[in-house]
Amino acid sequence: MDEFGYLSVLLSIIIGLAITQLLLGFRGLVLARARLVPYAPPVVWAVSLVLIAVQSWWAMFGLREQTTWTFLQFSVVLAQTILLYMLAGLVLPDFVGEKPIDLRAHYYEHRGVFFGAAVASGLVSLAKDLIISGHLPAAPNVAFHVVYIGTALAAALTAREWYHRLLAPVILALFCIYIMVLFTRLPG
Repeated sequence: MDEFGYLSVLLSIIIGLAITQLLLGFRGLVLARARLVPYAPPVVWAVSLVLIAVQSWWAMFGLREQTTWTFLQFSVVLAQTILLYMLAGLVLPDFVGEKPIDLRAHYYEHRGVFFGAAVASGLVSLAKDLIISGHLPAAPNVAFHVVYIGTALAAALTAREWYHRLLAPVILALFCIYIMVLFTRLPG
């Protein structure tokens, strides 16, 4: 097994756990539907996070060409996957007990932490490229990161409902475009 093959095991486990969190959240939405107070933004964000998790795993294939690894290089990739897991764990509530579940209340209660983690994940993603390759990714990739970080920062700082209702589908659409433009084929 090569170095990245060894290192990617832990990364794959964390991404798998993130996807598991999201799927459990979708399952919870179905099972708790009778006591659920619906709110679209966290559900749309959960869909986006499934795409982000799959795209992250897909893009990590390109790291196989990295033949030597430092602890710092691995740590930044690990940090990116940990932040993805945290986002997945925060976006939907735990569906325990028999009390009504208010998705809107959960969303705004954790908005600052969720979008703070989103900002951090965007910054870590850019840092990853800089630390591993010594330069930032191509301009379209950087542009998407800047938009993602900027809109997430604004979401962390504002509780305006119109912004959050608009942001979730806009980011989902932008992320789909991002994948189509930059990640339709395996990297490398």
